[in-house]
Amino acid sequence: MFEIQPFNPEEYRRQTRRSALIVILIFALLAMSLAMLAVSLFGEPGGDNFRWNLGGVLAGLLLTVAVVRTQLWSQPWMAAAVYGWQLKRNLMRITNVMHHVSAGVQAGEPSAMKLLRFYHLGVTQMHRLDGNSSGLGPLVREIDQLREAMEARGLDIEQTRLDPAWFEQLKKAGA
Repeated sequence: MFEIQPFNPEEYRRQTRRSALIVILIFALLAMSLAMLAVSLFGEPGGDNFRWNLGGVLAGLLLTVAVVRTQLWSQPWMAAAVYGWQLKRNLMRITNVMHHVSAGVQAGEPSAMKLLRFYHLGVTQMHRLDGNSSGLGPLVREIDQLREAMEARGLDIEQTRLDPAWFEQLKKAGA
């Protein structure tokens, strides 16, 4: 179960910039090293070695992804970047079924309302963390309407946890 965590936007941006820079440096080092190695092992002196360079860069990319996922993902200095990635991934899960969520909200389905409220809280946080407060403008009215509808039904508006069961409930409701 994913939960929205409080983050200081400036600290979040500082941490994600740092972790991104480290990952970029690892990629650059691996890509250049593997490209040079591929050319020296398989290339032709003075010939067209584009495919060996490209192969080395692609191998560097794959190796970087593997290093990030297996070694760096759990490091404390990666926590903000991992959180941001997980938040965006969970928001995308909701976006992928938004037509069902919207239909469920229109029908008064509590799980759909909770999903949409979590989505609104997550999007609001993501905009704040990214320093893009102007991007929320179009959603303000929808956010207010949903909050009022949830309060009228006695539903908790602090939906900071994404419960996977809500997706199942939404499917069962036929929304």
